Amino acid sequence: MRRLFVAGVVLAIVAALCEVAAIGLFGLITDEVLSRGNLGAFWGPASAWLGLAVAAGLASFTGSYATSLGGERFLLRLRDRVFSHIQTLAPDFFDNRRLGDLMARLTDDIEAIEELVGSGLVRLFTTAASVVFFAGAAFYIRWDLALVTFAMVPAFLIVSKVFASRFRDAAARARLSNGTMNSVIEESLANQSLVQAYNRQEAEARRLHGEGRTWLRANVRQAGLSALYGPVVQVVETVCMLVIIGFGAWEIAAGRLTIGGLLAFAAYLAYLYPAVQSLGQLALTVSEAAAGSDRVIEILRTRPTITDRDVAAPLTARSGGRIDFEDVGFTYPDRTGPTLRDLSFSAGPGELIVCTGPSGAGKSTITKLLLRFYDPTAGRILLDGVDIRELERRSLRDNITILQQENLLFSGTVRDNIAYGRPGAGMDDIVRAAVMADVHDFIGTLPRGYDTPLGQRGRLVSGGQRQRIAIARAILRDAPVLVLDEPMTGLDSPTAARIMEPLGRLMSGRTTILITHDLRLIPETARTIVLEPVRDPARTRIRLSHRRDATARPV
Repeated sequence: MRRLFVAGVVLAIVAALCEVAAIGLFGLITDEVLSRGNLGAFWGPASAWLGLAVAAGLASFTGSYATSLGGERFLLRLRDRVFSHIQTLAPDFFDNRRLGDLMARLTDDIEAIEELVGSGLVRLFTTAASVVFFAGAAFYIRWDLALVTFAMVPAFLIVSKVFASRFRDAAARARLSNGTMNSVIEESLANQSLVQAYNRQEAEARRLHGEGRTWLRANVRQAGLSALYGPVVQVVETVCMLVIIGFGAWEIAAGRLTIGGLLAFAAYLAYLYPAVQSLGQLALTVSEAAAGSDRVIEILRTRPTITDRDVAAPLTARSGGRIDFEDVGFTYPDRTGPTLRDLSFSAGPGELIVCTGPSGAGKSTITKLLLRFYDPTAGRILLDGVDIRELERRSLRDNITILQQENLLFSGTVRDNIAYGRPGAGMDDIVRAAVMADVHDFIGTLPRGYDTPLGQRGRLVSGGQRQRIAIARAILRDAPVLVLDEPMTGLDSPTAARIMEPLGRLMSGRTTILITHDLRLIPETARTIVLEPVRDPARTRIRLSHRRDATARPV
């Protein structure tokens, strides 16, 4: 990537040198051919001029292509880096941010950064080189006239500085409003069934229109500054050119400059001033990129809640699946009171632990701690007798399957969604998992069988069918520890009863933690943990029911 940018700079400099030489030939032709009427002296300089034009064109094309390719690769790498970083953050990071705004940061804001760091830096070097070349050529023709030219340059820099500060403020507002508007669009489209069912189409349209007007005002201000910058600079450039031409006419009258020299000098200025103007334009690009980079840097500065320890080791073999919670306590970073306190229980292969209790008691927190989205603030969690903080997160999670309350499916095919549990699985394994999940027959009724797209979030199939596809995915994953987070939510009793049969096959031989409010279909042999919200630090907040242990306290 760096080589592409270097090549772009070098080739742009070559093109600028060719243009400098071509303008020199133009002055020569004016004085030696046009002024004297000597046609024989035309062909040599003309041929050289044509060759320079071809060389400049090739260099300019190749340099621009290399710069564009380098810029796109930089854009791809930066977006990959930001996206990879986002995926290391805890789920609560996404709960506290709007999806549309995050998408805008990964697209528009990153493109603005590329405009500066990628092609912007190349343009800086090449433009600066062009300024040096054209200024040197002008100084060579007439030094005193060149000094007058250089004296006018600060006018361009002052104009760019005045505009740059205003442009950055406008760009920041435009970026923010763009992210907000994207969020409104994403939320509305993702919830269209609710919007239409509640006849809220006009309200959503008004909400989008309101955000759109904010976006419009920000972009109009930004566009107005950009539109005004060009004419202001053009007026400054015209004043400079008139001063130079007037001074040059005085030099010609004094016999110190030829007409060809003045025309060549004016041509150099025609390249020099736009180059200086481009440097000023770069200041506006910096301002716009700064507004986008602030939003991207905010994400990159958000540190993951959990990272692997230096001594973390992978599991060298499939886990046995024994889970131990030992006096586990946990307080969320943004809260003052604990969510869990002194939670202790154990479960081995083939055992089912049912976690129940009111909302806010910490049931889902158990899942987050087991998957190491967070670490306990007290106590420890063991997998096969090893503190999970001593294990690599990837290795830990490879041994845990979670079936979530919301059956998260992708918009791909049935095959893709089941195979998500074990990438690279063969078709036979996928079908076997579907049969065990009692969804194979249903898949056979779909228009394209296993190759039928499921739609956004799997909305082309019913809730029970989504659940069974998710169970097939979990079966295919075949991890020794299984976490079921409210698997019956939203299902009627007959559907829930049908789901229990494939769930039973999924739980067989595995260490299973079932988080649920619905105790209708729980096996009698299950152990139940009833969690109670933490209010009084002195209160015991866990009650255990172990139907196979006569000494356990009843629920």
